Amino acid sequence: MTQHRILADAHRLLATPSLETLSFPQAIDNTIRSTFAHCQQKFVYSHLHKLSPQGTNVHLHAGGAFAHGMEATRRAYFEQNLSPDDAVAVGVGALIKFYGDYEAPEGSAKSLERMAGALEYYFSIHRLDNDFLTPYTSSSGERGIEFSFSIPLPIPHPDTGEPLLYCGRFDMLATHKNGSLFVVDEKTSTSLGAQWSRNWNLDSQFTGYLWGAQQYGLPVSGAIIRGISILKTKYYTAEAIIYRPQWQIERWYSQLLREVEYMLRIYADTKLAFANLDKHGCNAYGGCAYERLCSSPNPEAWASQYYETNTWDPLRREHGEG
Repeated sequence: MTQHRILADAHRLLATPSLETLSFPQAIDNTIRSTFAHCQQKFVYSHLHKLSPQGTNVHLHAGGAFAHGMEATRRAYFEQNLSPDDAVAVGVGALIKFYGDYEAPEGSAKSLERMAGALEYYFSIHRLDNDFLTPYTSSSGERGIEFSFSIPLPIPHPDTGEPLLYCGRFDMLATHKNGSLFVVDEKTSTSLGAQWSRNWNLDSQFTGYLWGAQQYGLPVSGAIIRGISILKTKYYTAEAIIYRPQWQIERWYSQLLREVEYMLRIYADTKLAFANLDKHGCNAYGGCAYERLCSSPNPEAWASQYYETNTWDPLRREHGEG
């Protein structure tokens, strides 16, 4: 057997979904933390066994395309000094390139055409030359566009011994017209309203973002979340501004460390993981992707047929946090 054949078979075996193999992530982000909080068994399947349903998730793909378009637009305007209209054209081109020839499921509003229209609509509301938020500029001249952070935690990885990392990435670290700093993130959605705005009141995603910015010595005041509703024929926008007193940030961090410690216990013995087994977990957002596995006395057989191996990377835009 040739070396090429041996390597090919090794890669095939590594890529074959299995409940016999598991590994602990080197980096933790809010998606992993939130999955663990909602259902420990889902955490085991998705982040220890690295399983994901076969096929492309339209929400992740469309969201990744939108994020690419947003970044390209802002860099074209703030770094390349293009006009607002030309910058948006650059962003639409980046969105189209990322979206590629993928076809959204029938009935989905997140088609290529609608996502490109959403980008244009966003910048017609939040005009580049008239927005009260502009990308933060560091002392080195770097713009706060697609801001990411990776902070060591005081907990070693169970296999490498290196410190585990807490990572995050948000769309913009921005300077408000009043001079204060804000974390800014855009969210695509199908509906916006009072409930949408309330979603962020205690949400850990933005608490973590503020903590991450603080670790770099950045005096952030709060977070601004801008939503854009993508319907088949219309677009809507909404905006939420949230603040976190320091005690809430410290509470989040303390709880994060306890959660990671329990994740490690489950990694050592996956039988310790609890399944949610509740309508608010198993049927949330149209149903859990791992319901098929939890419904079977022999989940291993289903894993190889309906799932694929896919390692979650906290800093990939197409893996953007929800």
